[in-house]
Amino acid sequence: MSYLPDFSWMAWTWQTAAFFATIALLILGMGLWEYVSPGGAPRHGILRFETTRGDRLFISLLGSAFIHLAWLGLVGPGLWWALVLSLVYAIGVFRFV
Repeated sequence: MSYLPDFSWMAWTWQTAAFFATIALLILGMGLWEYVSPGGAPRHGILRFETTRGDRLFISLLGSAFIHLAWLGLVGPGLWWALVLSLVYAIGVFRFV
């Protein structure tokens, strides 16, 4: 007997569920961070416009999607190095943008 939810009606794979769970955890983490330290001091980074933590998370997620799509198109289906590159990119966005 399986205690896992049945996602077959959407033809989900465990990778798809993990992707959406990660996004949900990131949003929850950002909410907790905002609760503990309100405001987050919007700042002007290398893009020369004001960004907040949420803006930087969105830029990181959008850029990571493009990194993964480019990796799929140029290299192939092995996405572990694309994940590493996306994490480095996200750290850079939160540090410099």
